[in-house]
Amino acid sequence: MARIVIALGGNALQANPKDTTAEAQLITARQTSEAIVDLIEEGHEVIVAHGNGPQVGQLVATYEAAALINENNPIMPFPECGAMSQGYIGYHLQQSIRTEMRKRDVNKEIATIVTQVIVDENDSGFKNPTKPVGSFFTEQQAKKLMTEKGYVMKEDSNRGWRRVVASPLPKAIVEEPIIKTLVEAGHVVITVGGGGIPVIDKGNGVLEGVAAVIDKDFASGKIAELLNADALVVLTAVEQVAINFGKPDQKNLSRITVEEAKIYIEEGHFAPGSMLPKIKAALTFVEAKKGRKAIITSLGKAREAIDGTAGTVIIN
Repeated sequence: MARIVIALGGNALQANPKDTTAEAQLITARQTSEAIVDLIEEGHEVIVAHGNGPQVGQLVATYEAAALINENNPIMPFPECGAMSQGYIGYHLQQSIRTEMRKRDVNKEIATIVTQVIVDENDSGFKNPTKPVGSFFTEQQAKKLMTEKGYVMKEDSNRGWRRVVASPLPKAIVEEPIIKTLVEAGHVVITVGGGGIPVIDKGNGVLEGVAAVIDKDFASGKIAELLNADALVVLTAVEQVAINFGKPDQKNLSRITVEEAKIYIEEGHFAPGSMLPKIKAALTFVEAKKGRKAIITSLGKAREAIDGTAGTVIIN
């Protein structure tokens, strides 16, 4: 049996992008839990990671809208919104996975770790923030926020002005020892939700949260590396990675090497905003140690992908 880190894509939390309610997310989480417990039931050690793009955006937008109605309503800082999203997504997942395990008489416990991820304050991402978050504002409102809050605001496709934050790479995971302890004890752990809460190490044990978004695939790869996992499974909306995607000569990939994947990256086959970070995270994990594998596939094919009959497998 294997130690597996599963990185859940957005479709594993919100099946219908137009319905972003908490109620809809809980229903989807219950469906997602079935695929996860399939692997747990087979005896695999499973660690769950997930994104939080829509959720943290909703939280930020809610506080921003409240402040526009009444300036006495404080805007919640971005790291705190990330922590809130970790908590409520984790709650939905741990409740759903626990219920599914009890249905199948799987005697394991599960917990969500509110996870801080250390980033480098000199990361190039901070020099040119590009990740849009929260509400749209008028130019006048945006300039006021830039002056009063120090936000970086950019015009977004003539739809208005929007805050942008950095997307730095993860360097270390603060709660690593706790996560390792729980995993070694046989528990199921949900961690690095939304890529983790980005923090800067100020020295002498002091951590400071920063307004940034860590890519959940890179964070999932980092925790998989630290836990010495056998496999990193990145779940997305498609069953397999493809080259020439969407073109008449599209070719799905079943098994590729690190070298082949690097060639495909150089040829520009993977979109920067979707498949490229998944491929890069997979390569970083696989290259760090012989014998590891990364799998990219859909939620419904997770079990078959572990068995080698579905998905795209990347090996060294």
